[in-house]
Amino acid sequence: MRRRGIRKLSGSAALWVLLYWTVSALWCGYGVNFILRGNNVISILDMRNTMVPGLVAFFFGLFIIGIVGILQKETVLALISVALSFSGIHEVVVFYDSKIGTSAVACNYLIVVLLGLYFIGGRTLHSFSKQKVILPGTDITNKSSEQGASRGSSKVALIATCFILNMAASSVFGCRLLGITSSLFVGQVAWLWTAAVYQTVICILSYRNYHMLEATHFAFFSILRYAEGYSLLYQFLNTGQLNYPPPFFVVFAILFIVLSLFTSIQSLTQSIYLLFYVAYCIALACNPQGFFHGGPQGVDIAIYISSAIIVLITLYNAKSPTSIPASEVAIKKLFMNNNIFKLRKDKDGDEPYLGYSKYADAEILAHACSILAAFAMTMPGNPEEPLVTVVLPWVVVAGGLYNLICGSVAFSRGKTLESSAFFLYGVMWVIWGIFRYSGVYSTSRGFNTSVGMITFILFNSFIVFSTLFLSKAWFVYTLSFQLILISFLLDTLNALPVGYDIAVTIIFGFTGFYLFLSTLHNMTFEAPLLPVGSPFIKISGFANDRSKCPHLTATNTSSVQKIAEIMKNGGICGIPTDTVYVLVAACNQPEAVERAYKTKRQAQDRPMSLWISSLAQLQPARHLLSPLLWDFMEAAWPSSISLVIPRGPWLDVLGALDSAKYIGTPQSIAIRIPDCTVTTHLIDMVGPIAVTSANPSGEADTTHHNQVYAKLGDKVDGVLCDGASPENIASTVVDCTKIETGNIAFFRVGIVPKSQVLQILEQVQKKHKDGFVNGGFSGSTEDVSQKINGENNDDDDNKL
Repeated sequence: MRRRGIRKLSGSAALWVLLYWTVSALWCGYGVNFILRGNNVISILDMRNTMVPGLVAFFFGLFIIGIVGILQKETVLALISVALSFSGIHEVVVFYDSKIGTSAVACNYLIVVLLGLYFIGGRTLHSFSKQKVILPGTDITNKSSEQGASRGSSKVALIATCFILNMAASSVFGCRLLGITSSLFVGQVAWLWTAAVYQTVICILSYRNYHMLEATHFAFFSILRYAEGYSLLYQFLNTGQLNYPPPFFVVFAILFIVLSLFTSIQSLTQSIYLLFYVAYCIALACNPQGFFHGGPQGVDIAIYISSAIIVLITLYNAKSPTSIPASEVAIKKLFMNNNIFKLRKDKDGDEPYLGYSKYADAEILAHACSILAAFAMTMPGNPEEPLVTVVLPWVVVAGGLYNLICGSVAFSRGKTLESSAFFLYGVMWVIWGIFRYSGVYSTSRGFNTSVGMITFILFNSFIVFSTLFLSKAWFVYTLSFQLILISFLLDTLNALPVGYDIAVTIIFGFTGFYLFLSTLHNMTFEAPLLPVGSPFIKISGFANDRSKCPHLTATNTSSVQKIAEIMKNGGICGIPTDTVYVLVAACNQPEAVERAYKTKRQAQDRPMSLWISSLAQLQPARHLLSPLLWDFMEAAWPSSISLVIPRGPWLDVLGALDSAKYIGTPQSIAIRIPDCTVTTHLIDMVGPIAVTSANPSGEADTTHHNQVYAKLGDKVDGVLCDGASPENIASTVVDCTKIETGNIAFFRVGIVPKSQVLQILEQVQKKHKDGFVNGGFSGSTEDVSQKINGENNDDDDNKL
């Protein structure tokens, strides 16, 4: 398949990936702190307060990985994890008593080095011996049962890594509450922002793996990490008392609650875990000192413990034949027997409007982040100390960074309008947030600032107009954002009415929350759906009901099977080939062939062709074809060469029968075996297929799955999606109706050049001339052995 690297690893390999992620994050935070120490940002006396929180967290995380490695009999991995874990705890001991632990740290690192060399040597030997020699403990392939393999996917590594990072972040504040560290200061920012950056990357990878809910969790966690790090950094740069406005903490708590409810359908354990963050946000909202107060720090300790428990449960259940009860499907079973709420199956909620995507839908996160940014921006700040109000991370990270990420994901899913909106809003939150809360924005508003806001308003006006073609909810959403932009403009002109910004923020917040809730609900349930309203203006040929025309990923065997079933039931589909996308129908379904012919709006001089998956399908009719033609087919296929041959009784052997009148001309038919695994696999399931290009006659060839639906609308019954075509040129069409006389012509010179076709023919003719075809050829070869030159092939302007 197309997925590579950590996303494809499973079983024991997923445990190795988790180890790599964890060690990478450890060295990242560790190294940054030593860089700060080298630049005298942190004193030698502060190193204990700096290093201990991170080392304590990663010690426990690595120890859990080691224990699970022992239970799963991954000896080398377990020893490396335990050695690194012990080195971390010994380093902590060194900070309290320098006479104890130094040699132990060196010994543990030496063990890690030796084990690492052993593992590298084992993998190298395994590679050079072509997988024949495997040293004990160096085999990272999946050795578990099929059921265990399904559980031990990349999802395990991503979830466990994220929870270990949560342990590192919560350890910073938990250690302060327990008295393990004496202060909170800039040295601990490295651990918080390391967790934040890694969780952002893991969020993107989770979207890549279609883990939409988990990706939203990780993004929410990282937003808190960025805010925590900002608070410690600002305290180091200034001595002012930070102000934590409660409204957006309350909003964040509500978003966590909703996310927890929907997560319970997939995992009750993770749902309960999110409730700790609900408590965390409420504790922050109740304390003006925010992260520096004992209440939130007490919740941090609970998060640390619960994170460790979930890491252990997740890793153990991923591969072990017996699992720790975690009520993973308890809530889902309730919905299975529910007549009101019907859960979606598989990845229906991940299917975009046009084509397929390599990412899950990120629209939920985008709406949530815009809500957070909007409520944060309405918080009044101190003009003399604008950074004292903790708003920047909520606006720049939540509203800016994550809207840009969600815009990229939406664009990859074919949601051009939504991605444009997210990009615009992300840029606005970043620019306006930094400008207003960085000290640049003063009581005197400049002309240039007003012009900038007018530019944003004009761009958003286009977005608002475009949503007339999308849905009513999106129209209200973008229109309410326009009101927020107007409030910013009025503020730059010192003409903002009292309470106007609060009012429009509440309107935008409720609209965004409804879209957040409806998108989350409609991706989880097939019925009932929360309505978002039909478009004010409908475009012909575009359907929002994606179930009418499924778009399925070509790299999945199940997708090919679904397309095959559609074709067997008389459907017509767009599929990828070795050249461009084509429109196909099963030859044994004459009504489907006729519909494909009419859908294409065929011109009479461009008839449909016939494709098979192998010459074995044509074997019963071999005696009806000339030996030279048969061997030319055998030599030329599979390839992007279509051969036009005379019509005859051989057509009935392929089951065309009543469909034959729509295929080819009364005199000839173009036939081909494509050089495309997906296409031939589909033909194996369906039988010979009638084929035409997936575009109305006279238009350019279709080179992407999105274009199939865009050009043919809801006339197709399914699309097998494989991204951009490998070639932008169609097949070469060769006239073989007079091949026995040595004359061939070219109806179309496509991806395969003339010279290559002639070379193949020459080789076949030579073979016939020498008498080595099918045990001897008894016919005359005088005509067949004639030289084919360019003068015989001047029919390039003819089109099939």
